[in-house]
Amino acid sequence: MTQAADLDHLRAALALGARNLGRTWPNPSVGCVIVRGGVVVGRGWTQGGGRPHAEAEALARAGEAARGALEPCAHHGKTPPCAHALVAAGVRRVVVPIEDPDPRVSGAGLAALRASGVAVEVGALAAEARELHAGFFLRLAEGRPLVTFKSATSLDGRIATHAGESRWITGEAARRLAHRLRANHDAVMVGIGTALADDPELTCRLPGLEHRSPVRIVVDRRLRLPLTAKLVRDAARVPTWIVTGERPDRARADAFRGAGCALIEVAGGEAGLDLGAALQALGAQGLTRVLVEGGGHLAAGLLRADLVDRIVLCRAGAVIGGDGVPAVRPFGVDRLADAPRFVLRDGAPCGEDAMEVWARA
Repeated sequence: MTQAADLDHLRAALALGARNLGRTWPNPSVGCVIVRGGVVVGRGWTQGGGRPHAEAEALARAGEAARGALEPCAHHGKTPPCAHALVAAGVRRVVVPIEDPDPRVSGAGLAALRASGVAVEVGALAAEARELHAGFFLRLAEGRPLVTFKSATSLDGRIATHAGESRWITGEAARRLAHRLRANHDAVMVGIGTALADDPELTCRLPGLEHRSPVRIVVDRRLRLPLTAKLVRDAARVPTWIVTGERPDRARADAFRGAGCALIEVAGGEAGLDLGAALQALGAQGLTRVLVEGGGHLAAGLLRADLVDRIVLCRAGAVIGGDGVPAVRPFGVDRLADAPRFVLRDGAPCGEDAMEVWARA
């Protein structure tokens, strides 16, 4: 098979893996394509909850057609069991962009394949695969999930007028984008200020994707969230976690737990909760991708601590002025050299608005 054909099939595998982002944590969302004689005979992607793996799904769909086949796979999963299945199925050649970085299995699956006479090629489309699995890799390397800060603002970076009006700065297309982002993240997080001001649901409400609602997280050091809030009322249906301070009020904590919320206790920092410790705690729960939707104080705290990896901005063609509410509250940058820096990754119209994706420099 030609290199061009390998790349085409690898791109297809990456696209398959992207299908279930947000549903497979703590495992990566992997795609797999099995090709025989230039024809795709099986496709698979990691299923909800991380099992079955993409390889098993693709082999099941291919059946006997897998014997003697090539398998481009977007990420080598937590094998060697998957490697043994590929050997047993008669796959002769495996093409992967990157090895599994998990230190418990790194290289073991590929070594098992090579030891069984399977040709293994590693490295094509490695950058694309790393981007797809950036949250999984970051959790392994640093113990925390990838953090994406999303904001819908005016041209001058405001999220509300001075009177507090914020619905709707951006249009319907930008709101649909926000719901798609929720669908492909493990969790969506807001600060207590946003939770009190907006009483949000933080669910995915796109038709057909309602089941893709992520874990909802509120950073609430003093447990100020009302027990009547929407996030609490339907916590039994959509998981709700509250990141709070150490040793919270027992009666109030018991009330939240009784409503179905999970409490994650975190030590305090200089200005409230230690957000680095909070993200470590979320990583320990298995989260790999967290979408932060506000508010300005939470965004400022994360940026000040250098904990934001991606920024998604939807900007409307409106100017609100300096007395409007900023997307990010002050966080003490005195010199430009100290400002967090990001590189533009993508930009496109989004209905009547503009969408930009920025990545940590």
